[in-house]
Amino acid sequence: MMERLQKAIAQSGFCSRRKAEEYIIQGKVKVNGKVVDILGSKVKPNDTITINGQALVREEKVYYVMNKPKGCVCTSKDEHNRKTVLDYIHIDQRVYPVGRLDYDTSGVLLLTNDGDFTNKMIHPRYHLPKTYIVNLQGILSEDDIRKLRKGLSDGKETFLPAKVYMLETDPTRERCRFELTITEGKNHQVKNMMAMLGHEVRRLHRKRFGFIEADALKPGEIRQLKPYEVKKLLYLANQGETK
Repeated sequence: MMERLQKAIAQSGFCSRRKAEEYIIQGKVKVNGKVVDILGSKVKPNDTITINGQALVREEKVYYVMNKPKGCVCTSKDEHNRKTVLDYIHIDQRVYPVGRLDYDTSGVLLLTNDGDFTNKMIHPRYHLPKTYIVNLQGILSEDDIRKLRKGLSDGKETFLPAKVYMLETDPTRERCRFELTITEGKNHQVKNMMAMLGHEVRRLHRKRFGFIEADALKPGEIRQLKPYEVKKLLYLANQGETK
């Protein structure tokens, strides 16, 4: 079965589909020894693909969920020698995180070697919901909640409407805890949203990615996603793209 070259590259886990398209346009991709610089070109399963002289390995696609602990970064290496999420993983396949959680943020983190899947999980146009438990220094007012549900903007940054569900408030210590569901994945988004309202996040935990949870896993543990879970995540992404 033939498939588009950029899709074959992305599905190998080498890079995202968008990056694969850049490599093709730049003439950095060869198929069976010949440069292919036309987007949409198709390849067969047994074709040899190289990018910048590096042979592409079409490996079996794997999908995992981790309960990411606090105190580690979502990269393969860290210039400050901090622990990375990959230090917790002991499997044969090479995988990488789907998006990022901050060093001090815990919770659901997907890992895979499927670049196409990764793109659909993290690209803003797919509107996949992510739910966080936010421990806040400060108490959300009714006006704060209204703004979050309507969508935030300060003239420089804009955030789409979010779902808010209050869990508890502690007026004595001026703190509260609530669930926040967003459909974007901007850097430090939750912290930036709270800062826009004049509040500071004390602790952040991602409870759910789409419908995937990791509460049954200990911090640092992983489990393989079931085939139906992968299909459902892709279905949700495709549905989100049509909104």
